[in-house]
Amino acid sequence: MSERLVREYEEITGLDEKEKTALKALALEEQTDASGNFRRVLSVRSGRIYAVNYVGIVEVSRKTTLLILPKVDLAGAEDGPNQEGTRQAFLRMLRDWRGLREAQFPEAAIGDLKRFEMWEAFYFLFMQSVVRLAQRGLARRYRPVEDNLPFLRGRIRFPEHLRQNAVNRARFFVGYDEFSANRPANRLIRTALDQLAVRARRPRNQQLIHGLRVVFADIPPSSQPTVDWDRRLVDRSMRHYGEVLPWVGLLLFHHGLATFSGKHRNRALLFPMEEVFEDFVTASVHRHQEVYGVHAQGPMRPLATTEGERKVFYMMPDITLMKGKDPKFILDAKWKRLGAVADDPKMGIAQSDLYQLFAYGKKYRVPKVALVYPRSEGLREPAWFTLDDDLRLVCFPFDVTKPKESVGKLLDLLEARNSAAPPAR
Repeated sequence: MSERLVREYEEITGLDEKEKTALKALALEEQTDASGNFRRVLSVRSGRIYAVNYVGIVEVSRKTTLLILPKVDLAGAEDGPNQEGTRQAFLRMLRDWRGLREAQFPEAAIGDLKRFEMWEAFYFLFMQSVVRLAQRGLARRYRPVEDNLPFLRGRIRFPEHLRQNAVNRARFFVGYDEFSANRPANRLIRTALDQLAVRARRPRNQQLIHGLRVVFADIPPSSQPTVDWDRRLVDRSMRHYGEVLPWVGLLLFHHGLATFSGKHRNRALLFPMEEVFEDFVTASVHRHQEVYGVHAQGPMRPLATTEGERKVFYMMPDITLMKGKDPKFILDAKWKRLGAVADDPKMGIAQSDLYQLFAYGKKYRVPKVALVYPRSEGLREPAWFTLDDDLRLVCFPFDVTKPKESVGKLLDLLEARNSAAPPAR
């Protein structure tokens, strides 16, 4: 299967007429996420098909896979024809996405994926997590079993024993407790492995799947995956399942992804880049500094109070930097490439975003707020706006390939008394 590369907002080319027709049908039909919200993952303009702000993989036909990569500026460097740098930057960002937060993407594993197609890369990461789980042992529990056996085990269930063995007295209908790995979480993993056994093509992945299916050989696949997912209770004996189950949710149920409600059910993994970028910036600020507490999606505060003194219109900033219980700075992450347009002082920034940050700044009583955008050709240096005498806003270019450096520069700007230029470090 060939893999066609395209980046966000670019036209999708290189497809034959049959593939174009199938992709247009997919783009034009209604698409919804797991919550039933409308999401447009491709667009058609003047008969041409374009990627939008969803990144990932779509199987266009049996012979062609479409790989949509984010528009990532690699610090001024050109990416290769296979865009390996962009692939790895995207995988590193996914480590902090809310849908896979508990999963593990070891740096060594990401390095191993340079030559993998993206489908195979995701399969590999999932199976690596299952290997680590198997090394720590499959979770088991006692479950009641009733069976008609040729030997005595546990207790005889006399009513059923008499009913079934009145003629054949060489058997015993018994009930006993079995210490078994046949539990919902393990059945779901077995089901995912069975599906990948059909889909995976790379020899290394096929070898991993074969070995893991041997480990799970005594566990039946799930006959009711949705029911098993609802019953997948993770108890004390299953804490090491935390990194595996998000992959199961992703591969079996497309949790957090765009899915298709119409008849064109192309196999796809499409990630919402707004969420991916917001979660990556939040995790980076938390990971690369120790001065401030990091409050994601909050703290919530009401914008207004009714005459009956009921608090309404609650606000919830993306990221709040806290000192104790006091907000110090508020950040809002936006996955948007700003374009440097001549004689445009607005720089392409949405006016509604400034309204929102102004309300945050005033209500939370902080001196500075930040709109954090991905670093791009149109935004390579911070840009400042004065919103009020005691409130300033910085539009900050966050380099996703250098998160530690970006966090340091952002904090220097927010903490500096003179915010017109970054201080010397």
